[in-house]
Amino acid sequence: SAKNGRRYEKHFDTLPEARNWLADTQYEDKHGIVPTNVDMTVDDWFEFWMENLICDLAPNSRRNYMERYKNNVQPIIGSMKISDVKPMHCKVILNRMDANYAGSTIRQTYIAMGTMFRSAVMNDIIHKHPMDGVRYTKPARAVDDIKFLTVDEQEQFLEAAKRSHNYRQYALLLETGLRTGELIGLTWDSIDWKKRTLTVNKTLEFRHKQRYWRAGPPKTATSYRTIPLTDRAYQILKDCYDERGKRKESETLSQILEYIDRRTGETEYLAMRDLVFVNWRTGEPAKNSSYDT
Repeated sequence: SAKNGRRYEKHFDTLPEARNWLADTQYEDKHGIVPTNVDMTVDDWFEFWMENLICDLAPNSRRNYMERYKNNVQPIIGSMKISDVKPMHCKVILNRMDANYAGSTIRQTYIAMGTMFRSAVMNDIIHKHPMDGVRYTKPARAVDDIKFLTVDEQEQFLEAAKRSHNYRQYALLLETGLRTGELIGLTWDSIDWKKRTLTVNKTLEFRHKQRYWRAGPPKTATSYRTIPLTDRAYQILKDCYDERGKRKESETLSQILEYIDRRTGETEYLAMRDLVFVNWRTGEPAKNSSYDT
């Protein structure tokens, strides 16, 4: 029985063979080495792959991989030996999603499976990629489904947003193109008042299931960027800065969160007390879902 609770069994013709296998398996388990036995299941590989090989993946991507695996992949091939998985099994997973899932979600599943199995090939767990020749055809988004606000629509939106306590945040989003997580994680040290720029180098999100705040790097390496501030964006930030001493602040803001800089691999810190925006009523950071709603 391994330290992760999983039980491994194998039968041998001679006692020395059994002892050698037991010694190897115990060593692999102790040192976290992937056991390359012929009975490895897809579940075994996915667990090892998530815990050991993609540790530096963005938190949102890891969550997406986990959700797609648990909901769509595992029920069909999770208990299969990874060496037995064929293109037809992978195609069945995508086909079964077609009626009830958006194309973008099917694409996430396609990418998760493809990346997981490619890693297995690279590490000699399997000899052939089981998704060779497998394609998905449902478009991620219809061509006419991508909408952009016209200038008139932006003005209407901001007029309506004036009734919200988040008006400044919405206006800043339009002026800078920040993602929601980048806006929530914005701290004062990211603003260069002299050069009138805003630097994006971290994000912040609330994990609803575990109920805690998590800092992280921007979505991709190219998401690190420095944005010139328009006059309007500059004034929004300046007004927030001038009023920072009057806002309500909760105990949550005493936290200092760690995250890994995607470019350097070094640990960085987000002092929540330095956040530009907090909820006016609770003094907590505003959750991502608040802006989405």
